Amino acid sequence: MSERIAVVILRVWRVYARRSTLTRLERALIVEPMMQEGSNASSVVSGAAKVAAVGLDFGTTNSAIAIVGEDGAPRLARFMAAEGGEQSETFRSIMFFEAVEETGGTDSAVAVGNDAIRRYLAAAGNGRLVQSLKSFLADKTFESTDIMGETYTLGDLIAPIISALRDAAIAQFGELPPRIVVGRPVHFAAAGNPDEALARSRLDIAIRRAGWSDVVFEYEPVAAAYDYALRITRDETVLIADFGGGTSDFSILQLKPRTAAKHGAARYEILGNDGVGIAGDAFDGRVMRHLVAPALGRGTKYRSPYGMVLPAPTWPYTNLERWHHLSFLKARATMLRFEELQRESLEPEKIAALIHLVENDLGYFLFRAVEKTKLELSGLEAADFLFSDPPVLIEKIVARPDFENWIARYLEQIAGCVDRLMKAVGLMPDKIDSVFLTGGSSFVPAVRRIFIERFGAERIRMGDEFTSVARGLALRALDATD
Repeated sequence: MSERIAVVILRVWRVYARRSTLTRLERALIVEPMMQEGSNASSVVSGAAKVAAVGLDFGTTNSAIAIVGEDGAPRLARFMAAEGGEQSETFRSIMFFEAVEETGGTDSAVAVGNDAIRRYLAAAGNGRLVQSLKSFLADKTFESTDIMGETYTLGDLIAPIISALRDAAIAQFGELPPRIVVGRPVHFAAAGNPDEALARSRLDIAIRRAGWSDVVFEYEPVAAAYDYALRITRDETVLIADFGGGTSDFSILQLKPRTAAKHGAARYEILGNDGVGIAGDAFDGRVMRHLVAPALGRGTKYRSPYGMVLPAPTWPYTNLERWHHLSFLKARATMLRFEELQRESLEPEKIAALIHLVENDLGYFLFRAVEKTKLELSGLEAADFLFSDPPVLIEKIVARPDFENWIARYLEQIAGCVDRLMKAVGLMPDKIDSVFLTGGSSFVPAVRRIFIERFGAERIRMGDEFTSVARGLALRALDATD
């Protein structure tokens, strides 16, 4: 039996061994990858060096998986970019359920990760895009959701994404060990009262369904410290700041260079951890509120059946501010309410624009437009915002001071969390040797200023935008095997 056929059989067995009622997902994760195996000559690395450890960073927006081989160096799995071009070391934490009419069959097709983006674009948004699933982990009110007539639990939606990450790592590096070290925020985020135990349990179950039997969790900023330890040449007291899509997490550690000691326990000492459920998604939400939502009807009025003129309800726009809630606005009952609101609205064209956005599942394109503007504001004093999908056109110039004013209360919460951690560990700012910033929001000038004002620009170190945590988790996993 060839190595390729053996791997395919093992993959089929693994999925069926974790029996699920998700027939669509089984087809998406078994049949389609099997077909790809036959045409992809590089799907398995023949004679690859043994994988000693593996780390997984399952993120709100992007995920990454890294291994450490016998040489002790971390390596990241690579993926075809979502929109072509060069390969990427990140994998979008996203799913796309393609509508029946697009598949030409009787069931919708399911795609995950970067392939989900490609399928979504090819289908012109005709389907259901589900994203930011990590933000629901600690949400006790989320039990299941209906997607195109089938019911899915959170684990049903997360496990296929993690399975795809695992399969990509196996294809590129060979078989993986049964133990995996997985990143987690210091505090899971959720609306209301987050349930930390529930979040950890849900994530643990999803990872086991994807094929691992031994799951170890590590704080994401601690993992980033492992990556940073590769850079230093002397002992340092380090503040690690990891900015994800849903949380901002901080750790203060006494850190030794990677080569200074063999075992992880001797390499660092954690002095304190803290975190806040504010990060990139929250910044995006403020752009949505101030820039986009008014063009979609926020602040307009409607005439009730009794002749009263009332403000338009705010709940649709609150959902628009949270990417992970956007896809759930497409429920039929919600769409009927929007149509009723349009008939009663004094500015029906704006409600029509909202309906167009939700009905055509344009959240990804809107997300891209917001993300592009936010990124440009990191280097420019002003940036153009443009979202166009006829008949909807939203075009405005955004000044950096306006953006910083929109996110000011979130910046205060982040700064307050850093100050609280410093007080908890009993250190003055001059006792911090370096500040290691990683994650997308670390490039926002107002975020960097929080640390420059407290510790000085000369102590700021910048990490890789999306993969420092994954590499560090793999190194942490190597220590776990020692």
